Amino acid sequence: LILSSRGVTSRYRHLMLDIGTLIPHSKKDSKLDTKNPRDAVVEVADMKSCSSAMFFECRKRTDCYMWLAKVPEGPSVKFHVENVHTMAELKLTGNHLKFSRPALHFDASFDDTQTSPHLTHIKEMLTHVFTTPYKHHKMKPFLDHVFAFYWEDNRVWFRNYQISYPEGKEARGVGATLVETGPRLCLHPIKIFAGAFGGPTLYDDPTYVSPNVVRREEKKKDQGKYQRKVEKKAERKAHARMNALKPDELDGWLKD
Repeated sequence: LILSSRGVTSRYRHLMLDIGTLIPHSKKDSKLDTKNPRDAVVEVADMKSCSSAMFFECRKRTDCYMWLAKVPEGPSVKFHVENVHTMAELKLTGNHLKFSRPALHFDASFDDTQTSPHLTHIKEMLTHVFTTPYKHHKMKPFLDHVFAFYWEDNRVWFRNYQISYPEGKEARGVGATLVETGPRLCLHPIKIFAGAFGGPTLYDDPTYVSPNVVRREEKKKDQGKYQRKVEKKAERKAHARMNALKPDELDGWLKD
């Protein structure tokens, strides 16, 4: 199930459409306009007979959070969506068959259970959401693209590549190549919950900084800039007052 809250911007709406075209077993629903949309997602997923849900929660028309949850019992992961580039925006040369079965590729960091055990849980959630069920009625029986997930800078980087097979004389020396199709997005994991859209916290990222805090710090810098400008102007006036020219004896002699 793929759906969003009210107030979603055009960029994230197009991202939802791109993800819907990449996942043949996805189902859509209208935007949720309730005070508690997370509980409503579980009800909608139950009516649609969906076992997983992808919910885009937009705040202040600038920040977007993606929820991946197994419904109705959980678990769930909350991501902050960053660096979004849709297919229409990128205009890449890759072009694979719509609704074909994808192959999933994960970085070796996702299997490191000693230093980052939470990555195995994130890998399992991404596998459940993006893997097409075997012999699904909407699936095309072809394997011509790859979903790649990389772990870098405490974030999950998503890329979609077409598997291109060269023809003619090029096929002798060159094998199959990967051509990027899009979209591109970056997911910063914030928290992992034991339940669906809530419950006990299993993991909390200590390096995550809220976008509100970032904007507040930027405003503080601008306020300091204006304050320095006012102080400099006051210093200039005080300097001019202290070093004022004394009246000259010849001032006004023409008037006399």
